[in-house]
Amino acid sequence: MDKTPRPQPLARDAMAYVLAGGRGSRLKELTDRRAKPAVYFGGKTRIIDFALSNALNSGIRRIGVATQYKAHSMIRHLQRGWNFLRPERNESFDILPASQRVSETQWYDGTADAVFQNIDIIESYGPEYMVILAGDHIYKMDYELMLRQHVDSAADVTVGCLEVPRMEAVGFGVMHINAKDEIIAFVEKPADPPGMPDKPDRALASMGIYVFNTKFLMDELRRDAATPGSSRDFGKDIIPHIVKNGKAVAHRFSDSCVRANMEAEAYWRDVGTVDAYWQANIDLTHIVPELDLYDRSWPIWTYAEIKPPAKFVHDEENRRGSAVSSLVSGDCIISGSSLNRSLIFTGVRANSYSHLEDAVVLPDCIIGRHARLTKVIIDRGVEIPEGLVVGEDPELDGRRFRRTESGICLVTQSMIDRLGTVT
Repeated sequence: MDKTPRPQPLARDAMAYVLAGGRGSRLKELTDRRAKPAVYFGGKTRIIDFALSNALNSGIRRIGVATQYKAHSMIRHLQRGWNFLRPERNESFDILPASQRVSETQWYDGTADAVFQNIDIIESYGPEYMVILAGDHIYKMDYELMLRQHVDSAADVTVGCLEVPRMEAVGFGVMHINAKDEIIAFVEKPADPPGMPDKPDRALASMGIYVFNTKFLMDELRRDAATPGSSRDFGKDIIPHIVKNGKAVAHRFSDSCVRANMEAEAYWRDVGTVDAYWQANIDLTHIVPELDLYDRSWPIWTYAEIKPPAKFVHDEENRRGSAVSSLVSGDCIISGSSLNRSLIFTGVRANSYSHLEDAVVLPDCIIGRHARLTKVIIDRGVEIPEGLVVGEDPELDGRRFRRTESGICLVTQSMIDRLGTVT
């Protein structure tokens, strides 16, 4: 029997700090009332649930979430779905809105400032390590493995990095590394991204995930706050300074991504545009999707609403409640409506003779009779009028709705309300 002592999990000495204040303006009307991390995804969850679930599944039991832009929807979701961490078990879950704690005139100026303004709260818990996370990406990752690399390499900062084709990295912050994965330069959106030593046709793009020893991070944040002209940002200020003056190490996402048996590739998505958001949701309807939401070994935790099962009714010609290659959430009634390659969130009512194809329908929508919806995103609570057709006349769709160049139509209630004035 192997009696070699196993190393204690580093995650139990870590705090995850999720930066969730981003507006996500490229999602257009989807973020008019909610921050990007609070946008719905996958039928039951919100985008932020992925970073939070990764932290929980990795063994981290102290979590803070910094919010700023239109945060009510997200705060309500966090209070309902993430309130099970208990102080008496040395666990904590803090929601940290921009509340002008440092200055009566200062909100969070940047990602680093969103941590700096809450240093006293962090230090009161005494975590040995800080895992800084972006709250607006879809992926599954074991942060324990990243923490272990951070400690083993004696890094000042470890930066989570995604391998991408070299010329696709022009829109990212790119890590120029040596053969030991030490970062020798940080280049923001370079025209000619540096390749990896072992893969010259690939580049390492920052995922917005950083691991620090807590004391080192606090010292860096105080130094940065006292530096005139700093934008108080991790990617623009903190990380480049450490690259020049300390030891920064790249952590490859492929080394810690979590894959179920059916997942062939490391999955990471920035669903920050209307097209990308629609595509990532529709991808889940594939027979073998690239992201497995059914993986019980790495569950995506969320607010579990108490709702009745989905219901399909009517069995007549042209009036048959049916769904093919689709995901349908609880409390949906598909009443004589047909769905194909669609993802339907909780509480949707699809009425007789309507047809939805390649549709992402957010919670509590009502689809009127005889409506035909193709390649659409329907915002929460929208009532689609009887007989409305979307996705068949590009010119008309462009006048009435938010239509992307690839033909995806985003439909909100205010757009529906204006239909009588748009011809």
